[in-house]
Amino acid sequence: MASAAWPGAGGDFPPGASFRNLEHDAAEDLTRRYEALCQHYDMTPTRNNPGVAHENGAIEGPHAHLKSALQQALLLRGSRDFVDLEAYRRFIDELVGRRNALRREWLEIERVHLLPLPVQRTADYEEELVSVTRSCGFLLRRVFYTVPSRLIGHRLRVRLYDDRLDCFLGGTRLLTLVRGRRPADGRLGHVVDYRHVIHTLRRKPMALLNLVYRDQLFPREAYQRAWDALIAAQSPRTACRSMVGLLALAHERTCEAELASELEAILAAGELPELAELQARFMPTQTVLPSVSVSLPAAVVYDALLEAPQRLAS
Repeated sequence: MASAAWPGAGGDFPPGASFRNLEHDAAEDLTRRYEALCQHYDMTPTRNNPGVAHENGAIEGPHAHLKSALQQALLLRGSRDFVDLEAYRRFIDELVGRRNALRREWLEIERVHLLPLPVQRTADYEEELVSVTRSCGFLLRRVFYTVPSRLIGHRLRVRLYDDRLDCFLGGTRLLTLVRGRRPADGRLGHVVDYRHVIHTLRRKPMALLNLVYRDQLFPREAYQRAWDALIAAQSPRTACRSMVGLLALAHERTCEAELASELEAILAAGELPELAELQARFMPTQTVLPSVSVSLPAAVVYDALLEAPQRLAS
């Protein structure tokens, strides 16, 4: 374990810690990245003495206290459910802000000894190069991500942030994906967007039956329930064709939410969704094209235009 103190600080004020993986099959070694961070901010890293476990307390102690405070705050809140990720982040920021306010006086004592920060912050992401396969996706750190089919065969430069992936082709950012995490059981994780693979599925609808990320493919719960009803009542071939058709309809007609509401109503009535009826319902309204009549002038009319400049010159 290693920590670092800001240069010139009057006390121990470690912003973080690093470790060196000792296993031969370790996925990464954070020490080099930590050394680069210290060099960028002109910090001096220190290393704990081997076998002296209590020296880790400056890092592990505050971390444990923060986890305990978070647990207590969730108990007082009465629920661990949040509307979205941003709501959870605001909850964390408020908790950490209240705890840091108790240490503001200590920080002001240290602040006068700190050097100015660099003009630019260090990179808060990692970069990886990936190749898009014929499966309309790429594998990165045991997580499979889907991308638009037009990127098949291309090599993308991916910036990994804590919560997202920014994908670049050359110097152009093409898309941003939610960062996935590998399941605890060691299987592959999946971050899937049905719009990326629907064109491939339309050519081979039966692939849906045994697709490893099939459950992640459905954008809303209503689509999952529709699939469960179809596969329970119909043959696998018919159910796959109907489900792929529904996903294609949601994508091509940009009616994902409206179609989900209609599927919920159909399933609540104890019926099965009929693809042909839903396609007719969500088809765009046909408009009558106006009749346009174009009168072409005779060629001799252009002779008058050519003679006009000569008359003006004379």
